[in-house]
Amino acid sequence: MTDRLLEGRVALVTGAGRGIGRSVAMTLAAEGAKVVVNDIGAALWGDESADNPAAEVVAAIRASAGEAIANGDSVADWESASRMVAAAQDAFGRLDIVVNNAGIIRDSIVHKMSPEDFDAVIDVHVRGSFYVSRAAAPLFREQNGGCYIHMTSNAGLIGNIGQANYMAAKMGIVGLSRSLAMDLARYNVRSNCIAPFAKTRMTESVPASPDQAAARAAKIAGWRPESVGVLAATLASDACAEISGQIFGARGNEVFVFSQPRPIRSVHRDGGWTPDGLGKVLPKFGAAYSPITDATMTWDSVD
Repeated sequence: MTDRLLEGRVALVTGAGRGIGRSVAMTLAAEGAKVVVNDIGAALWGDESADNPAAEVVAAIRASAGEAIANGDSVADWESASRMVAAAQDAFGRLDIVVNNAGIIRDSIVHKMSPEDFDAVIDVHVRGSFYVSRAAAPLFREQNGGCYIHMTSNAGLIGNIGQANYMAAKMGIVGLSRSLAMDLARYNVRSNCIAPFAKTRMTESVPASPDQAAARAAKIAGWRPESVGVLAATLASDACAEISGQIFGARGNEVFVFSQPRPIRSVHRDGGWTPDGLGKVLPKFGAAYSPITDATMTWDSVD
């Protein structure tokens, strides 16, 4: 029998009751990790038939001879995030892997988005990822090792209409991951992002016309959450011990790495520029500019 990649490791996966988080938790457990399965419950989704999804995932892991505990704390609160990390220590004696997966969406075209909806998404995604990462950092530093995996999104990296809050949050997570990678490298701690392409309840809730919905359903039919779990388990393993500060994508059977911002064209003028002079030059950069016309959805009916 092949040795499991994560034997003896302990992982905390947030938002692990359904979808991508569940797949990540199950895959980490299958590779030998003991898992803290965090999920605040199904009430957020209006699913009254499954009010304790974290417990269901724990039961599934245990049924496969794995070890796991459930945790119902919210990532959006510092004390709650600290309790998650403490739960891992109390149950398993250590923590090696943090997967910041918890997320919500509150979509609206930007000129109609409420401050409350903007703040709610930032709280869960950005503050939540920071709180959990910050709570784990002293442990990782003390034990001279650890692995962070954060879920960003194609919506942030490339763009999407009607998701200003989500886009801002997902790009904030990229910056957080890069900072963790740089700050904690001396302690053998690594941090990477995954932009998952997968069919989940969150993707199904994105507004679209009937034609758009049908086209999207056909496109994402093969984008399985399991592929994201495989990538997460691989990044958490010793095989990727030297990889940090990167952004990966998982789309069906395809895995790729994203480029990150770098200067690609410059212009210099001795003595400096005037607005008029620079205004004649910048339009000539045309081919170097990133397009904004390839967003994955449209809100044609929104005024």
